[in-house]
This record gives sequence, C-alpha cells and structure tokens, in this order.
Amino acid sequence: MAVERVATGFRWAEGPVYFAAGRYLLFSDIPNNRIMRFSEDDGHVSVYRQPSMNSNGNTIDREGRLITCEHSGRRVTRTELDGSITIIADKFNGKRLNSPNDAVVTADGAIWFTDPAYGIGGFYEGIKADPEQEKKNVYRVDPKTGDVKVVIDDFVEPNGITISPDEKKLYICETGFTDGPDNPSHIRVFDLDVAAGKVSNSKVFAEMPKPSITDGVRCDTEGRVWCSVGWGDPNEDGVRCYTPSGGLLGKIHIPETVANLSFGGQQRNRLYICGSTSLYAVYTGVQGALKP
Repeated sequence: MAVERVATGFRWAEGPVYFAAGRYLLFSDIPNNRIMRFSEDDGHVSVYRQPSMNSNGNTIDREGRLITCEHSGRRVTRTELDGSITIIADKFNGKRLNSPNDAVVTADGAIWFTDPAYGIGGFYEGIKADPEQEKKNVYRVDPKTGDVKVVIDDFVEPNGITISPDEKKLYICETGFTDGPDNPSHIRVFDLDVAAGKVSNSKVFAEMPKPSITDGVRCDTEGRVWCSVGWGDPNEDGVRCYTPSGGLLGKIHIPETVANLSFGGQQRNRLYICGSTSLYAVYTGVQGALKP
C-alpha cells in the first residue's frame, strides 16, 4: 500500500471532500482561488470552480451537497444540487466573520465551522482586512432556523474539525502556535451533544511536535483519529493516526507539508492527502467514517 502522488501543480492544496456518487474528489487550491476536481475513474484533474472566493475547507452534507468555507468571501456556503450557491453564514451579531476555515455536518443537518483569522491576514490566501469578531470562534448553524451561534470561544486559532462516528465527540485542531511560540499546537476533543447543539468537557486529545501543527482531521469507522502534520520538522511532514483514546498508532510520511485529508474510494478505504503542491493517495486497512 504505497503512497501515490496522483496530481500536482497546485499552490496550496487544502480541504478535500469525496463525492461517492460521482467517484470524484473536490479540493481547494487556495492562492489560485479555485476548487479542483480529481476524477477517480481515470485520474483526470480539472477546475471545478474559479473563482472560489479562496475556498479552504470543504465537506458534504447528508443530502450530497457541497459545504464550503471561503476566505475572501468570509462566509460558509452550500452548493445546491442545481449548482446555485446559498450563503449559510457570513455574519455574527451583525459583524462579518473572520475567515471560515473548516466545517462538519452532524446527522441533524447542523453545520459546525471554525473561524480563525488566517484568510484576512494578507492577500495570498484571501483579502487582507481587520477582524470584526473579537474572538476566533467555533460556530453552529441551526438546521431549522439558520441561526448562527458560538459554541466555543476559547481557541487561539481553531482550524480543522471533525466528529466521531457515533457523533459523541467533536475534534478540533488548535493552531495558535502560528501566532506565537507560547501558543498551543494540538488537537482538542469535546463531548458532543448533537440534540442540544452544545459541547462540554474540553480536553487536549493529542499534542503536536512543535514547530509542526495539525491543520486537518478525520475519523475512521472504528473511531481512530487521522490528522495532518506540517509547517515544522520535514521529518514529521505527513499524516498521524491515533487511537480513540489519544495513543499514537503510526505515521504516513509525505515529502511535503500536509494540510488536510479525507477518506474516499468505493470502499472508503483510500486516504486522500492534500500536501501543498500535490494530491496524494494511499489505500489503508480501514474505512473512513461515513460521516465526513
């Protein structure tokens, strides 16, 4: 089960999401302001959307619709089945969001997303601007009313986000280390109450080896946690896999900084890895959780 580089030529590949119905993977190429499409049947790579409002994280909801976090749009959008785009969230308390980064959809249809300030820090991956939100929050969008509420407000920079297969745990990458050497670089885990739309009992799930950070995170069907590693020691560049209790099981070494990852393939046993300029893939001995 060797690692393959299946596509290359990007500036910064991020936010992969797999669409089983069409056997293709979408992922963001942030500085190039586009979403790319990798077709699994013949390996063809094409542009899915340009401009993409410097899209970052993508996921899929339970109706097969694309959910996208946009840096320069400073919003979360949904691509409807007819191709039209619906704005899910772009403001909180009357002020613009910072730059939504990553999202996950729970079984009730609620959209949970992170909102750090990376996309407004300069002109490379967004539009430079002053933050309007006092904090870098994690939000939940109510599936019935569309109301946007803060669920976590004590991150330095919340980043990648995912849920456990049983939807009882919420995992979020903390990349505050990018803002200062005394800030954390780890994954936090919360007890998740989907029905109440709340989290509790915050813990550090896994520390990252500074100066590396973890940007993206996914779970397999057994609750193991797979996360990206990059921006630090090149020997740590790649993917890490942890047990549900936080024990390090192993690493997949990639020759580039890895930003994010997603399971795909007809059996959901192919791990797609966004590594800076390239898209990598490796068959694993596990299956990704059906919930993105």
